[in-house]
Amino acid sequence: MSVPEHSHHHDDAHGHTHGVIDPTIASTDRGIWAIKWAFVALFVTACVQVLIVYLSGSVALLADTIHNFGDAATAIPLWIAFLFARLKPSKRFPYGLGRVEDLAGAVIVMIILFSALVAAYEAIDRFIHPRTVEYLWAVAAASVVGFLGNEAVAVFRIKVGREINSVALIADGYHARVDGWTSLAVLFGALGVWFGFPKADPLVGLGISIAILGIVWQSAKAVFTRSLDGVEPEVIDEIVHAASHVEGVAAVMDVKARWLGHHLRAEVGIEVAPNLHIPQAQAIAQEVEHELHHHLSYLTKATIYFAEPPRS
Repeated sequence: MSVPEHSHHHDDAHGHTHGVIDPTIASTDRGIWAIKWAFVALFVTACVQVLIVYLSGSVALLADTIHNFGDAATAIPLWIAFLFARLKPSKRFPYGLGRVEDLAGAVIVMIILFSALVAAYEAIDRFIHPRTVEYLWAVAAASVVGFLGNEAVAVFRIKVGREINSVALIADGYHARVDGWTSLAVLFGALGVWFGFPKADPLVGLGISIAILGIVWQSAKAVFTRSLDGVEPEVIDEIVHAASHVEGVAAVMDVKARWLGHHLRAEVGIEVAPNLHIPQAQAIAQEVEHELHHHLSYLTKATIYFAEPPRS
């Protein structure tokens, strides 16, 4: 007699619900909270810089400012995605709307790409039409402000992203960290102008544009891999590792996993001894599921099935 497919939903890593708030909504609220404050920090940083751009005419600082405004704008699609993720599953969307986060990631990639193209255009135009950069001390100060603002946002986004297992939020955090270092590049442009090399400013602006394009490439790979149901190989390895260490599991095979927003679903085939009775086999399957939820906190549902049904 074959054993029916075993499937059970856990609300957290240990299979218990703490409190009356659904864990998905709790993590979503946490994500929205992080996005709000990251938006505020980047917007304030960019506003400080835009005043210095107006006074100084620095195209390097302009490139950095454009990008910081672009970063602030990325909060909007992420915020919308997290709001959609709060909606309950329906007959049309039985898995819920967590995948909207993937669409938000694609929009973010396009925003970053646009900011890179605008910054590159302004830098090239400055080569063709030179302009004296003024208030170099203010440009240097704005560079430091940009670095500190981006680093603060990076630490914040990465921390919260790891807490709720949001690939989009973590990727955006590392993106903000790189932006902080590109902001410091503006300082070198200002020093170059001060030492009598006026083209240092547009050169740095062009360099920032190239750095932004690099971010576009890295972000696009992560976002589109996820949107095509790609999953990190180490996640599969961790599933195999956890399941194979359960007593009674002879082999783990045909492991599949997919992300729905910042939650993971998995299907795992296990092989057990053919002479087991149904209750014994079911107990092993339940223990495998327990181990998976214990090792992968972001796993919300695991379907365990038998590769070879035990005899009754």
